Amino acid sequence: MTNSASAASPAILLVDNGSMAPAATTNLRAIAARLGSALERKVEPVSLLHSSAISAGELGGQPAEILESALEERLRAGTADFLVVPLFFGPSGALGDYLPRRVASLKIRFPQLQVRLGLPLVDVAEPHDQRMAAILEDRVRAALPAAGAPPAVILVDHGSPVRAVAGVRDHLAAQLQARLGPAVRGVLAASMERRDGPDYAFNEPLLERALVQPGFDAGPVIVALLFLSPGRHAGPGGDIAQMCAAAERHQPGLKTVMTDPVGSHPGLIPILLDRIRTGLARPPL
Repeated sequence: MTNSASAASPAILLVDNGSMAPAATTNLRAIAARLGSALERKVEPVSLLHSSAISAGELGGQPAEILESALEERLRAGTADFLVVPLFFGPSGALGDYLPRRVASLKIRFPQLQVRLGLPLVDVAEPHDQRMAAILEDRVRAALPAAGAPPAVILVDHGSPVRAVAGVRDHLAAQLQARLGPAVRGVLAASMERRDGPDYAFNEPLLERALVQPGFDAGPVIVALLFLSPGRHAGPGGDIAQMCAAAERHQPGLKTVMTDPVGSHPGLIPILLDRIRTGLARPPL
């Protein structure tokens, strides 16, 4: 993208769901900085929710921004045209429902507001795009044992009430299985948590149940994190690490290794650049 094209573009906001963990906001800021460098223009890191509760002292003195208040502040300063680039793997309800509702509410007071919303990181309608699977493959291969039997792999996401989000996880697990081939015993898709009731069974198996399934209940098992940032769930000592430790205590033959989240991988930036280019061509919400 040329400098002249960049100057004509809307303000670009890289938006994640938000977290109470400072490491997640720090990671969002790092990704925005790398993306801005590649784009040769400013990309601003903003969260949908939660992150404003983190003390500024835990974020280098700079408070986290929440989308609605960030938009309002910029609107009052004279900026009315925005591109929201989602740092989400799939079509979360936050993107399909919450965000459009907040934009519509703001437009009542600021009718000049225009927000274009880019696509999430993975589009299952593009089966030949394996860039996210390639990132996950890199993470898994970095965790492969130096010797011994091939490990099994569990690809774990947070879990979602939206079936299409679980579909993204399953899509990536199939791509990852094909890419890893005989280097692993198998790849199983799992979620960390789910809502109660049969309507949300598409999140199964949950991680703790995956770790007792035959083939994934003993020997080396790599837990591949379908998470972008460390935090309460995917960080050191987080929920997933605790689930793995509990499984190992009950199954002495089991040895789990967690991969790093994918947000720091350099392969994320080309995907986001594509999402910016296509997002600029989409109509405003």
